[in-house]
Amino acid sequence: QVQLVESGGGSVQAGGSLRLSCAASGRTFSGYTMGWFRQAPGKEREFVARIGWNSGRTYYGDSVKGRFTISRDNAENTVYLQMNTLKPEDTAVYYCAAGPIAFIDGGSPTYWGQGTQVTVSS
Repeated sequence: QVQLVESGGGSVQAGGSLRLSCAASGRTFSGYTMGWFRQAPGKEREFVARIGWNSGRTYYGDSVKGRFTISRDNAENTVYLQMNTLKPEDTAVYYCAAGPIAFIDGGSPTYWGQGTQVTVSS
């Protein structure tokens, strides 16, 4: 089992930045692909970013490319999502996720955090 706890959400004006963190505990963090998803009210959950176990591979959703950066610190069992140039349409609950190697190739994650709210005002 892997437990994931997100932090860093909040309210920000359009054009601002936030950094989300996800602390993992349980099984060996470094062996997992990590990722972020988001879900806005009335919408389906959307893929945001994922990162391979050694940070060698990263992928982003089209709507966040060039603005968001995912990174991880295996020594700290933490994955980050740096969000810049935020837009009102980025408003959502952001979820941290962990999965096996297949997750980096588009498979589904296995574990989910509880989510953290990000609100971007215009």
